[in-house]
Amino acid sequence: ARGHAAAAHPSRPEAVAFARRPGTFAIVIDCITGLRKARLESPLGRHFYGHGTFSSDGSLLFTTENDYEAGQGRIGVWDALDGYTRIDEWYSGGVGPHDIKRLPGTDTLVVANGGIDTHPDTGRTKLNIPTMAPNLSYFINGVVVETAMLPPQFHKSSIRHLAISKRGDVAFGMQWQGDQMPQALVGTHQRGSPISLMTASTDQIRQLDGYVGSIAYSGDGNSIAVTSPRGGVVHMYDASTRMFFRDILLTDVSGIASLEDTFVVTTGTGQLQSMTRGDSNFSGQIDVKWDNHLVAI
Repeated sequence: ARGHAAAAHPSRPEAVAFARRPGTFAIVIDCITGLRKARLESPLGRHFYGHGTFSSDGSLLFTTENDYEAGQGRIGVWDALDGYTRIDEWYSGGVGPHDIKRLPGTDTLVVANGGIDTHPDTGRTKLNIPTMAPNLSYFINGVVVETAMLPPQFHKSSIRHLAISKRGDVAFGMQWQGDQMPQALVGTHQRGSPISLMTASTDQIRQLDGYVGSIAYSGDGNSIAVTSPRGGVVHMYDASTRMFFRDILLTDVSGIASLEDTFVVTTGTGQLQSMTRGDSNFSGQIDVKWDNHLVAI
């Protein structure tokens, strides 16, 4: 089956890879041997959305899920010290939770509720576009402590993927579900403040073709990079001015992760490439089709 993303354990060389949504399984991988250590199955009436994250001590795994009969998002809680046993679940704070991250140095979680309802009987069909209400929901000990909403005119901008700076700033990429061209597809948020949107020209936004596939902060937190496999482009933004400053054309690019001030990207054509604010270097060509996300271990 196709994979989507993975959750890296904070201290063990271990990652949990999730099936492409609406998948119902995840694989725990030993990153040294490459062997499977465990397999997770979503409970009856739930499916995974392709993302997860660990608690700061690595004892718990949190997964984004859909209660598809209720049309409500859930966060699954798994005991990583007991063979990844399912021990709890919470309301996600919205519909269609996709990405989930932990703020550095804390056990505060942030969830990207994309706002799109789906059901396994209809695959990836979007069931509620006219009533979408995406948000960012912050959790402490399973309780929503803050919710950040987009302005009403952006309610068809599905918040999908998250990146967290070392300072705890949240950047997010969106996927547009409307008919007209969106005004922005990338934003940032700091707790206690309104959402801010990145500034780019009409032509630059058009390059993304309504779709951000993945997002990352540079190690110093000064730059934000996003990929668009539909547009075949990488965009870079200045995190402080929130202004677009660079694009790199790259066919079917989607995965992205940062290594200090360098971004590494992967493409569906097998390329692995590194880039900084000013340079980009071809790194390699591999006989695989890289899919949605690239995760630093």
